[in-house]
Amino acid sequence: MQKFLLLLFFFLLNGCSLNSILALGEVDKTQVVKYSPYVKHYRAYLTRTYLKPIKNGKKYLYFYNAKEKDLSILVHRKNQYILYSLYHPKKRAVIFNTTHRTRYRHIVRKLRQKHYFPASCAKIACIPHVALRRYKGIKTLRIEVKDYRRLQNMYKKAIRTYNAKNIRSIRVKLPKQLISAYFKRYEKRAKTQKQLKQLQVIAKKLQLPSAKSLAKRIKKDTVKSGKENKIKEKKKATEEKIKKEPQKEEVKVVEVVMEKPKKQTKSYYYYLRYASYGELNHYLSDGDARNDLTYNQYNTLQKRRNVLKEEKLLRDGSLEELIAAYKENKDPRYKTKIMLLMKKVQENK
Repeated sequence: MQKFLLLLFFFLLNGCSLNSILALGEVDKTQVVKYSPYVKHYRAYLTRTYLKPIKNGKKYLYFYNAKEKDLSILVHRKNQYILYSLYHPKKRAVIFNTTHRTRYRHIVRKLRQKHYFPASCAKIACIPHVALRRYKGIKTLRIEVKDYRRLQNMYKKAIRTYNAKNIRSIRVKLPKQLISAYFKRYEKRAKTQKQLKQLQVIAKKLQLPSAKSLAKRIKKDTVKSGKENKIKEKKKATEEKIKKEPQKEEVKVVEVVMEKPKKQTKSYYYYLRYASYGELNHYLSDGDARNDLTYNQYNTLQKRRNVLKEEKLLRDGSLEELIAAYKENKDPRYKTKIMLLMKKVQENK
């Protein structure tokens, strides 16, 4: 009791308010702000007095333990490195005592032994926000972290399976930066109308720019499939007419059959994955390619044509062609191929 009174008296003499004294027991701790089925919100007030830079001028760094699913924050204060857990509020801070010889790499090595590794918040589906705040008179770093892992996994499953059923009723918003790259990957793979429509629902829920491009793509595919159906119906009607008409009218039947629609090209996915350079080059050189493909599909096939052209040149190109190409692009692969050809020429001599 006497010690407490002396400590209280000491703080009062130094101009500290009673609130500041009481707040000392509330800082350097993590608290749960909100805990919902989809998002978990954590907050911590860390005293920023005597904080030292750790790396590249930063005074705090994030570390993640995948085994314990624990996001923590590392600070350097005087002769100690302290690791505070953000996802486990009741967990004690890990303290590493240091000397003047201790370096950051030594702390990282010790953290690795405890299964903690430097973390990128975007990769572990969380959004941090750090601000300078005074908490009851104490200078602090207010660190807020929102954990979106469960919500992100639900959206990933919906995108991967092209099924928006389980996310239709969710009202919590998932930040775009946590899902947009994953969405674009599966958007490129979508083939059927059903898949495109499901992705469109998901894009609207996430408020992604892809929602507009998907709507155009669906409309274009609908028109295209409608034309194909008309062609099939016309062909079927022609075949039935041929069967019903007498043999003497065979000449007329031939004339009707000759009125075929323009030739059908192979699918976009054939040209993207299986076509040779010659096939792809012929298809893109044809004026119909621009009408059959979307803007993004046409550009993707052009890039593939360039890759196949390089491969063909490296495989079958003459020495003169390779030298001319190397002068332009300085690609080491061309240099290696040139050296091999020159060596063969010398051996033949």
